[in-house]
Amino acid sequence: MSLVPAYIISARRSALGRVGGLHRARRLDALAAPVIQAALADASIAPDQVDELLLGNATEAGNPGRLLALAAGLPETAAAMTIDRQCASGLDAIVTAVRTIGTGAAEVVVAGGAESLSTAPWRIARPRNPYHTPHFIQLEPGLADAGGELQPFAASEALANKLGITRLAQDELAFASHQRAEAAREARRFVGEIVALRSNAEEARDQTADITEPDDLADAIPFIGSDGTLTPANTSALTDAAAFAVVVSEAAWKSLGQPPALRITASTAIGVSPAEEAASPIVATRRLIASQPGLSLDGVGVIEMSETSAAQVIAYAAALHIDPLRVSPEGGAVVRGHPLGASGAVLVARIFTALVRNPGPEAPTHGLATLGALGGIGVATLFERV
Repeated sequence: MSLVPAYIISARRSALGRVGGLHRARRLDALAAPVIQAALADASIAPDQVDELLLGNATEAGNPGRLLALAAGLPETAAAMTIDRQCASGLDAIVTAVRTIGTGAAEVVVAGGAESLSTAPWRIARPRNPYHTPHFIQLEPGLADAGGELQPFAASEALANKLGITRLAQDELAFASHQRAEAAREARRFVGEIVALRSNAEEARDQTADITEPDDLADAIPFIGSDGTLTPANTSALTDAAAFAVVVSEAAWKSLGQPPALRITASTAIGVSPAEEAASPIVATRRLIASQPGLSLDGVGVIEMSETSAAQVIAYAAALHIDPLRVSPEGGAVVRGHPLGASGAVLVARIFTALVRNPGPEAPTHGLATLGALGGIGVATLFERV
């Protein structure tokens, strides 16, 4: 994948907060800069050693990557670029950082994603003539008028109907995800991963929905029709979050004493019909496996997905012949939420914790991050601990 090896030597994220919730007053720089600084401190790299910052973001205008670079104390000489592939942007930024280092264009790159939906600029459509009233454009616009594309929940509902995935099955998986996330929190599995932006307990934990009993899911009202299967309780809500990794060249890694790290061994992105957006992680994962002779998901110890819905997880597991509980084993996006362009970078922080930060006696050596992006693009990236 690259000419020169590149290593991910640290990865951090903020807690995920509901829109208008935990991070409601934080603009993008206030949310992201402390996470960048913490990731650099973990890596024992001074800000003035950074060559470039790559940001995944889907809601801000211009090049907010430059704003974050300066807010985090990176030198004025550090280049900055913002990438927008919607939900896949943060993962794309990290893959691009590896490729940038691989070509010899940089030695140290900070890469990840950030979304402050609570403070992001509003987008207003230009009226057709002076007599029409302007109207707001959604953060995740439905594109049906432009060619039949479906919004993410509609695409997941269509997938559930096609495969016969019942609401009960989705609710059961969502409840299990909540239970696993709570168990991981009680076991302090997120310590060292989440950067508390202030010194209080709320800042060190994700702002999840209060789901404590199966009835909490059963009482939820479907999004689409009275017989719909997707509800606010078994789908992922939009959230505010930031997540960043520090990626270095082999020379820089060796100069730091070869700390435990992740290496990307394969990555793929592929388009599907926008109406089949919910199935795009399946297509991307199959393509990635096919590109790696001898690889199967049996040898991948950690699979992290930023799913739109529980139905997407069930469909993914069935298509790839794995236990659905292997996907996001410490709770997925139906629990934490889905911070658009930061979503893929959050997955990398989760994989870094599982494989490097808190590996345990029988830690896996490989992790897979996958998700679908608005418009029908699937992304899958394979990581290896070194």
